[in-house]
Amino acid sequence: MLLLPTAVLLASASQLALAQFVPPPKNLTSKTGYADVTVRYKSVPAGICEQDPDVKSYAGYADVAPGQHIFWWFFESRNVDPTEAPLTIWINGGPGSSSMIGLFQELGPCRVNEDGDAVNNPYSWSNVSNMIFIDQPTQVGFSYSSPVPAYEDPNSGYLVELPGNTCPGYASDWACGTYSYWNESLTANSTPAVAPNMWKTLQGFMGAFPQYARQEINFATESYVGGHYAPIVSEYFIQQNALNISGAHNINLHHVLIGNGWYDPLVQYQAYYNFSVFPGNTYDVSPFNQSVKNQWYNNLYGPGNCYDQTVDCNTRGVDEICSAADNFCYQQVENLYDIYLSRDEYDVRYLTPNPFPQSYYIDYLNTPRVQAAIGAYVNYSESNAAVGNAFGSTGDDDREIGTVAALQRLLAQNVSVTMYFGDADYNCNWLGGEVVASHVAATGYASAGFTNLRTTDGVVHGQVRQAGKFAFVRIYESGHLVPFFQPLAALEMVDRAINGLDVATGRTVVTQAYRTSGPDVTTFREGNHTVQFKVTPMGSVYNTTTNLPQSGGGGDEGTGDPPKTQRQSRRARYNLKEARRMKLERRLSRSKAKAKAKGRRSEEDVNVNFSGWLTL
Repeated sequence: MLLLPTAVLLASASQLALAQFVPPPKNLTSKTGYADVTVRYKSVPAGICEQDPDVKSYAGYADVAPGQHIFWWFFESRNVDPTEAPLTIWINGGPGSSSMIGLFQELGPCRVNEDGDAVNNPYSWSNVSNMIFIDQPTQVGFSYSSPVPAYEDPNSGYLVELPGNTCPGYASDWACGTYSYWNESLTANSTPAVAPNMWKTLQGFMGAFPQYARQEINFATESYVGGHYAPIVSEYFIQQNALNISGAHNINLHHVLIGNGWYDPLVQYQAYYNFSVFPGNTYDVSPFNQSVKNQWYNNLYGPGNCYDQTVDCNTRGVDEICSAADNFCYQQVENLYDIYLSRDEYDVRYLTPNPFPQSYYIDYLNTPRVQAAIGAYVNYSESNAAVGNAFGSTGDDDREIGTVAALQRLLAQNVSVTMYFGDADYNCNWLGGEVVASHVAATGYASAGFTNLRTTDGVVHGQVRQAGKFAFVRIYESGHLVPFFQPLAALEMVDRAINGLDVATGRTVVTQAYRTSGPDVTTFREGNHTVQFKVTPMGSVYNTTTNLPQSGGGGDEGTGDPPKTQRQSRRARYNLKEARRMKLERRLSRSKAKAKAKGRRSEEDVNVNFSGWLTL
């Protein structure tokens, strides 16, 4: 999925307009951390995110290699002595998505409201743990290779480099600014390639802040990063510990939490069909006619189609084969949902465009005051296409890179693992996750059963199946970003998990003999009570009690126009899926595998096989 080379466009003086370019930050403190990794940082004043002046926050960069500078933002725990509190790492998905998504839209100490103000998040995971959010790999979010003046082409999402810090008249002022130079050779192009710089970033941080370094660390992740990075990077940490590297600090993992992870593509592509067609999702969203169902089935299981190509990718391991399989399966299987349904892949309850979670934080992070406070060298970008393209070139998305086996080895080394899923997410859906959980085959998991997730509000927010230190959690009425939609359930889940208590109640200390009791399937169906059949206006507010949208003001309701703040938030908000869609449309002239009826397995047989597979 390689992009066209970055162009350099020259503008005449008559075309110049005002724009925001980032001056180099001042007064950074520089320290050499463990493993000789240099860290540059600032103490972030209260009000930028954390509102309590007694709770410390730091943000900065780990200089992990020439031309590779990884951004991190740390927050002390609010309710636990920060010199004794556990340290939890958070990274977001993509590949190429910023962890500021998690910080500002999900589980960090603050949210940004429609007025552009940072406000307190009472459900922050920093209530129970020290938290560090890391933008990875290089060029994602605030991380950078080298800062360059550029603007974002609104049609392609590509960055177009400029000769200086002035914005040409033909470019929108919101699109101009200082960005990381897109250099695919200076970022990771596969999951294993991410691990070394993650390790170096933590070495630098813990060496600069030994008061927060811990012998045991929690690793919390989400989406693609959750299912791919978390198992592989966790194993890399363990391997580095075994090397006894002089001057390095051991990173001993205590707990790994993975939200709506993308693990095994062969499982997940089949789960797209099962979530949408048979047996279907629990929100009764499936308005497909028989012709579309047949098309979906054939694109998945027809000879030479998605299933076969994915098997070929994982058998032969050739980049070109895996990249082609990835493209085919996206366009011909995953994307059918978008083509025929016009619902949000990450929350089937909503038609597109879906206003949740609100993205006001993007503009906030691109204000000079905030950038100066955190020592940013570049404007903020929510996602980075160069990274997505680098991963696409190796077909990393289509590879089962040993994630399930890695989870098994983590459990064998006494690392706890929690897999949790918002059940309204199509993209990384819980049906596929349930299959992966069964494949992990944790000791005693087959004899454990589903029981209700009980929280302090007295509401059942989901169900848990747990055996010893392995738990699978289904969260009701939640899209892809669980801590946004179900903040209390998410906070109590992580609090229990990192403190060694059972996820379902938080009342039992977990031992290897612990098992939840109940049926071996979770059958609760929400129905369509919270499903929206009209586009939800931008500026709406999500009510986490009713699980419904409510009017929030600030939007041009009825006109289809987003509120001003949402329009401004387009700055570098690059949609990797849209980029892939556009690229694939340009490739329609390529020959495609022809589906043949001869030799095709019966639809009924595959439905039975996969349905049975789900209940293993």
